[in-house]
Amino acid sequence: MEKFGKSQPVKRVEDVRFLTGHGRYIEDSAPQGALRCWVLRSPVAHGTITRLDVEDARAAAGVQMVVTYADYLEAGYDTGIDGILIKNRDGSGAAAPHRPMLAHDRVRHVGEPVAVVVAETMDQARDAGELIELEIDDLPVKMDIAPGGEPLHPDVPDNLGFDWGMGDEAATEAAFAEAAHTVALQVEDNRVIVNSMEPRGCFAEWKDDRLHFTFGGQGVWGVKSNLAKKLRLEEEQVHVVTPDVGGGFGMKSQPYPEYYAVAHAAKVLGRPVLWVGDRTESMLSDNGGRDLTSLAELAFDADLKITAYRVNTRCNLGAYNAPFGQIIQTTLFSRVLAGVYDIQTAWLRVEGIYTNTTQVDAYRGAGRPEAIYVLERVMDRAARELGVDPWELRRRNFIAPAAFPYATVTGESYDVGDFNRVLSRAAEEADMAGYPARKAADAASGKLRGVGLCYYIESILGDPSEGAEVEFLEDGRVNIYVGTQSNGQGHETVYAQFLADQTGIPADQIHVVQGDSDLIAKGGGTGGSCSVTTQANATLATVDAMVAAFTPFLADEMGVEEDAIEFDGETFRAPGSNVTPTVLEAAEMARAQGRTELLRHSARATLPGRSFPNGAHICEVVIDPETGASEVDRYTVVDDFGNLINPALAEGQVHGGVAQGLGQAMLEHVVYDEEGQLLTATFMDYAMPRASDMPMIGFATEAVPSTQNPMGMKGCGEAGTVGAMAAVANAVQDAVWARGVHQMDMPFTPLKLWEVLRDVSVAAE
Repeated sequence: MEKFGKSQPVKRVEDVRFLTGHGRYIEDSAPQGALRCWVLRSPVAHGTITRLDVEDARAAAGVQMVVTYADYLEAGYDTGIDGILIKNRDGSGAAAPHRPMLAHDRVRHVGEPVAVVVAETMDQARDAGELIELEIDDLPVKMDIAPGGEPLHPDVPDNLGFDWGMGDEAATEAAFAEAAHTVALQVEDNRVIVNSMEPRGCFAEWKDDRLHFTFGGQGVWGVKSNLAKKLRLEEEQVHVVTPDVGGGFGMKSQPYPEYYAVAHAAKVLGRPVLWVGDRTESMLSDNGGRDLTSLAELAFDADLKITAYRVNTRCNLGAYNAPFGQIIQTTLFSRVLAGVYDIQTAWLRVEGIYTNTTQVDAYRGAGRPEAIYVLERVMDRAARELGVDPWELRRRNFIAPAAFPYATVTGESYDVGDFNRVLSRAAEEADMAGYPARKAADAASGKLRGVGLCYYIESILGDPSEGAEVEFLEDGRVNIYVGTQSNGQGHETVYAQFLADQTGIPADQIHVVQGDSDLIAKGGGTGGSCSVTTQANATLATVDAMVAAFTPFLADEMGVEEDAIEFDGETFRAPGSNVTPTVLEAAEMARAQGRTELLRHSARATLPGRSFPNGAHICEVVIDPETGASEVDRYTVVDDFGNLINPALAEGQVHGGVAQGLGQAMLEHVVYDEEGQLLTATFMDYAMPRASDMPMIGFATEAVPSTQNPMGMKGCGEAGTVGAMAAVANAVQDAVWARGVHQMDMPFTPLKLWEVLRDVSVAAE
């Protein structure tokens, strides 16, 4: 049987539904007449709640309930929102302050939910919310990411959530002491707001002694278990559904305070309850991304081979531990700490700091973009300081193809790679031979052109185990039940296409079923770019189970021995028989004979290891020094994604990832004032990339198939973002270096560029 897809760039079938307004998102899916929710949020960043009176709101027209923390206590709930905890470098446990479902003694960031009003209409809920009396005594506000300041939590001295380390600190220090050259660079990674197209939302119903909960997210099973645990229900009492989702990017993978309030209200009132956040609400309350600063240091020998790498990071946790907040800049950052370079001595230290801001959690790439950004920025700085071409410095330190499988300094095992080959292809695709002429032409008109390279690698995360089930329906259609969850990536197309490639069932007769915990017993959801590799692996196992189940049945039908039957990916055949049924025909034969057990086939499969997509991003930026205006003029990506099922979908994922990375590098930036007020809480103040900001993106693949799955695939969902930030930043730095600007940090806005170029011009005078 063919073990990987036929790699045809099939158009996404779900796009017709989305583009014609027939998508079924949260508000489209909610029951008619559902009660609506309005959330009272803290107007201050830090303070003690001295009064919370909701009685007038409860008595207001149309109000059915006002939910406060006291209601959760009365109901006997587990009132804390959990986060994964790590160990400090001394072996002690990291901080685990209580994060309440609703604020009850203190508020710790602007926008923290305090109470939820449930009413017949949104206007009634909002009007009643105005009647709530909330009094807060202000406390000093902590905004910097350094230990110290007014404690946010009484059990967390100096607001230090953790002090974590990985590697060999002593060996790294010794290598630096003996190095022929050392280079250091402080790298800032600015906070961003995720801003999915569809804001967060959910609705709930209580029917037949069960909670039926629907939300826009990235997998139903984690939320199912969480709701059962927190609301003291049996797991079989909770049914979770996810409809169409307008973007997730990691931000929608976790439970949020509003979900518990909606579920509680539905259970108590016995009526459907709906909440959908507006844009400013989302900006105030969605988990943020990035927000860290790192001192990166490289040690080299006389031949400019890296002998050691050291990173000291401080990251912003926000006011509480988000579910994945502690692991993003620690264990996940470390997955690709040394990138594609042969570095065997390293030390990573990370301090996590609580501040009076919204929590920081997973955002497209979750730690890996941050790690590659730091490494590729300091590699570029090293090339400049050591007087060597940045491409040559990278080539000199690449892990050699013969070294694979390669054990990294942080315990990963890269299975395959040919980075030199990919980089050479990238140079061709980007027309690097023509770059000097482009730079000279811009210089003649007073413009500054720079080129930036980032060579990234990503470690695919998520549950390596996944399941699939195939069901044959009476009308000739087929359902495939999957455990992953699309947020717009094109799963309905790619999973149907893959099953069609393996079985010969026409793809337009295959319906992908996802996001329903009653229909699918177990699944990993989506995250970490693992969906297609894990789901395709499960589908292969299911096809094998299907073929094995049909074989004895067809042996009787065809009058041959079982071991004579072969399946060629489209039909069953055997020497001595002219009967060659397709899978669909075999299913109909089984149905006709009442063999209903042959109409459903399922299997679970576990990947033996991770795959490691990698590639080169090459960006050219043109800057007008008179105005600071910049343009990303050319952008080229050559990726090693292994074998592809659908190249068009892979390219689309790269385009979206580059847009988010470029957006952070050039435009996006969260700004709080010193009192913790969010100054960028609307699209009037928070700059999202528009079509005019995006270049045409050249995309090509240079496959080195993975050995860690039978398809030879490598995940591609987050790769565009992992490579984009450093490519853009290095291009900007290259453009302004000759003018004497040797330190630039994202975002590279026109004002920032104009100011630094003006300042160096004034200094030169």
